[in-house]
Amino acid sequence: MDDDQPTRRVTVFVRGDVQGVGFRWWVRARALELGLTGHARNTADGRVEVVAEGPVPALGALLTLLSEPVSTAGRPGHVSTVSAPLRGDPRGEVGFRER
Repeated sequence: MDDDQPTRRVTVFVRGDVQGVGFRWWVRARALELGLTGHARNTADGRVEVVAEGPVPALGALLTLLSEPVSTAGRPGHVSTVSAPLRGDPRGEVGFRER
């Protein structure tokens, strides 16, 4: 991780065919590759909540991967929408978990 980059926290909700298809596992793998911490969890209404902390460029890269109309990174399922990121102060998450 680049210590010169400011660390931020974002939360997005991903809607589509994203539960029961390996989507949270895929998000975790991409987040770890990008040096991000946080979690991905299913919500009762069928969305996946993604909370990530890390350098702004890495967060932007993850959001791009989540939002690609056709995945270039083998994203499972089908994403119809990704909410606008809710930004917040980092909370010192450790690792990236599937909940």
